[in-house]
Amino acid sequence: MPFLRAFGAYLPSRAVSNTEIAALTGVEPEWIRMASGIEERRFAAEEETVADLGRHAAAECLERAAVPPASVGMVLMASGTAARRFPGPAVSVAQRLGISGAPAIDLPIPSAGSLFGLALAAHVVPVYRNVLVIGADIMSRVAPRERNNPGTAVLFGDGAGACLVSASAGVAEIRDSLIYSDGAFSEDLRLEFECPLEMNGRAVILQASRKLPRTISDLLGRNQLAAANVDAFLLHQANQNLLDQVARALGVPSLRFFSNLRMYGNTSAASLLIAAAEWSQSQGFRQGVPVVFAAFGAGFNWGALLVVGCGQ
Repeated sequence: MPFLRAFGAYLPSRAVSNTEIAALTGVEPEWIRMASGIEERRFAAEEETVADLGRHAAAECLERAAVPPASVGMVLMASGTAARRFPGPAVSVAQRLGISGAPAIDLPIPSAGSLFGLALAAHVVPVYRNVLVIGADIMSRVAPRERNNPGTAVLFGDGAGACLVSASAGVAEIRDSLIYSDGAFSEDLRLEFECPLEMNGRAVILQASRKLPRTISDLLGRNQLAAANVDAFLLHQANQNLLDQVARALGVPSLRFFSNLRMYGNTSAASLLIAAAEWSQSQGFRQGVPVVFAAFGAGFNWGALLVVGCGQ
C-alpha cells in the first residue's frame, strides 16, 4: 500500500509585500488582497535556481521521514520554470542529495504537477519502495510586471515542497486518485520560451471552479464518502476566492480548506506540498479520518487524491 511518509518545504527569505508589488504594477495594495487573499509572497535570490529550492525542501522531507537518500528509489519533480530545456532539475536535485542511480523524472506541469506526482508515485511505489515527489517553481522570473496585466503579476511567489511516498509506513495511506488533462484550453495558461507568462484569468477560474468540485465529488463518491466527512482539503494555493468557491460548491465550511496564500501567494507546482507540509505540522492526520488533496493548472491538468490518516 502507498503511504505519505513525510513532507518538507522551503520558502526563500525575501518577502515582497503588496505595497512593493503594487508600485510595479500600478494597482492598490488593498485591491490585491481583496482580489486574491494575498498580502505578501517570497521571491528567490538572484543566484537561486529551481533545483536549489527543490533540494532544500527534499532534504527537510527526508530528514523528517528518517530515510537516507540511498533508500530513495525514484525522484519525481514537478516544475514549470526550469532554468534550461534539458536536463531538467530532477537529476540535479537527486545528485545534490546523494541519490545515485535512481530514476529522476521531470514533470513539466505547473500548479497541478505535485498532485500528478503523488498520484503516479502511489502506482509505482510497490516497485521503487520510496518515491520522492518534489514541486518547485520560481514564478517571480516569469510573471509579467507590465501595468496592463496586474491580475497576473500580483499572484505569484517562489518556493518548493516535497513529499516522500513509501510502500511500508507513513502518516497517511493513499486510497485513491483521479487525474485529468484537457488540451482544449492550453492557450489560456501558457509560458512560451523567452516570454512572460500568459494567463486568461477568467477562463482559468471558470474551469477550475467547475472541475475541482466535480472531481472531488466523484472521488469521494466512488469511495462512499461525503464532503462533510473530510477532515481537511489541501488544495493548490491559486487564489483565496477560488478556494472559497470550491468550498461553497461542496457545501463545506471554508475553514476546512487550508490556506497559506496570505503569506506566500501562488507558488505553482510547489504550493500543494508547501500547504501539506505546514498543515501536517500544525494539525496533522488523524487515524481513520480522510483528507483530500486537489489541484488545477496549466494544460489544463487537474485532479484529486484521497488519503486516510494512520494516526502516527
